[in-house]
Amino acid sequence: DEQIEARLAARLERQELLRNRPNTAFTFILEEHLFLRQLGGEEVTRELIDHILDLSELRNVDVQIMPLVRHHHAAIDGPMQLLETREHQWFGYLEGQMYGQFISDPKVVSMIQMRCASMRSQALSLDESKSLMRRMRGAR
Repeated sequence: DEQIEARLAARLERQELLRNRPNTAFTFILEEHLFLRQLGGEEVTRELIDHILDLSELRNVDVQIMPLVRHHHAAIDGPMQLLETREHQWFGYLEGQMYGQFISDPKVVSMIQMRCASMRSQALSLDESKSLMRRMRGAR
């Protein structure tokens, strides 16, 4: 299907940004259940963990895990992204199941920034996150 091919190509292109832009910081906070659900089976989950661990070794990529024990955290309403331009202008992007919303209103973007800061403090540290992923990788 052409649409699937186009989405896959776009995703792979976005992933290359992580390696091709070493001076651009990328921060990801992933839910622990992402690994526990094992979508695609155990081997796919192992490959996913390996891929994320590899990316987390890049100096410009931070990966944190939001543990299951954090029942109520700052991103419980769904995925969000913060984007900063070269001119240091900030934007937000909020995702739902059927739609995404680009945010340019500075007040709303500020709220998203506060939620992201809260998420970083609620998630496991960088080292704890790597350790958890390694344990999950070895447990399978």
